[in-house]
Amino acid sequence: MICCLQGYCQANDTMRLNLRQVVEMAKAKSIASKQATTLKETRFWEWKTYKSNYQPQLSLYGNLPGYSKTFREVLQPNGTIEFQPVKYNNSALNLALSQSIAQTGGTIFGTTQLQRFDDFDRQTILYNGVPYALGYAQPLWRYNPLKWDQKIEPLKYNESKQAYIESLEQISIKANNYFFDLLLAQVNLQIAETNFINTQNILRIANEKFDMGKVSRNEILQLQLEQLKAQKAVGIAKRDKEIATLNLRSYIGLQSTDKISLSLPMASINMFVDTAKVVAEAYENRSDAIGFMRRVSEAKRDVAKAKGDNGLNATLTARLGFSKSARSLGKVYESPLNQQAIQLEFDIPILDWGRSKSRMKTAEANKQFTEYAVEQDKQNFTQEIYTQVTLFELMKDQLLLTAKADSIASEKYQIAKERYVLGNLSITDLSIAFQENDQAKRDYIYALRDFWRAYYQLRYLSLYDFEGNQKIYYK
Repeated sequence: MICCLQGYCQANDTMRLNLRQVVEMAKAKSIASKQATTLKETRFWEWKTYKSNYQPQLSLYGNLPGYSKTFREVLQPNGTIEFQPVKYNNSALNLALSQSIAQTGGTIFGTTQLQRFDDFDRQTILYNGVPYALGYAQPLWRYNPLKWDQKIEPLKYNESKQAYIESLEQISIKANNYFFDLLLAQVNLQIAETNFINTQNILRIANEKFDMGKVSRNEILQLQLEQLKAQKAVGIAKRDKEIATLNLRSYIGLQSTDKISLSLPMASINMFVDTAKVVAEAYENRSDAIGFMRRVSEAKRDVAKAKGDNGLNATLTARLGFSKSARSLGKVYESPLNQQAIQLEFDIPILDWGRSKSRMKTAEANKQFTEYAVEQDKQNFTQEIYTQVTLFELMKDQLLLTAKADSIASEKYQIAKERYVLGNLSITDLSIAFQENDQAKRDYIYALRDFWRAYYQLRYLSLYDFEGNQKIYYK
């Protein structure tokens, strides 16, 4: 009964995880995933801010109250100045509605205004108001930021959405690395403990043979040294396992203090990878592919801005409405008078010593440089995908070879143990068989790690799930 209870408690204290569970936990609970989610929300609200620039804007502004008690200078008929005390209130409110026109860069607006002036010295009240007025302001021959934002901001937002998916796939790659670090540490501990037990058994047999005079003292010493090495290896393996467990637990956000036992991942995946398909999906899904278009558009925008700020800059403003002043509030809105205004503001550089031309040429040179850089990045982007597909296929072949080598080394090790017990194998050959068996097991874990790393790297580069034949998407 005690043995059964001990086994039950050990099972409850150990959390058994496979690779896919570790990856999903990292995507859901890790600090990196929370940072990616926060960055995604930040980009979303930046997108909402951009969209609000094209919506009508309603604002109320003014000064209420506008009380003042001071001395003002007053010019006298004889040319002298006297300072007279004044005490008044000058309050105003303005309600304005405006709408930007993205295609022209202009702004159409409507406004209503009301002003009240109280002269406390003379006990008088005056009102001045604009019941309503409409106007339009149009920049002429100038850079239009709204038009260019319509081209660039959607690219930036789509780029951020794909970057979020990429960040989660990068988390998968890192979680894979931490998983195999711990798995390798567990395998090393298992190997070290097995070697220690085997060395003890072989040393026991060798001592019996030594008592019968069949082995030399030197061989006993060699086996005792091997036992000490095996015991030391167990301690080192336990330390490495604890460190790897802590690293994995910290990265995936695992709060439980239970021990972790990892399951060996599958050695194959039911999926077909076509290079042309990977490249096509990468150019359709990756943020870098969207970034290529954004970078070129931004370079063109900078050229347009340099040209727009070069030469004649003018703004034409027209306004039509009604206004009236009166001594009572109600009369301000009775038969108001026409109000009309038209204004052309301009700025013409006459002599700038080539500064405007230099800015334009610099922007054009930067645009050319960006186009070359994007072209080079596209080539590197495509080449990386071709290389990764090739590596994935190689890793599948390497995994089969290392699995076969592990099987052969294990069988060779068993034969070597039996031959040593029978007395027809030297301790040196037995030690070599030990090492080859251990290294074959480690090589198999390394091959598994490289295979799954290539798998997750392929997902990251294409943002496509080749197992499910669908694009990778996260809410």
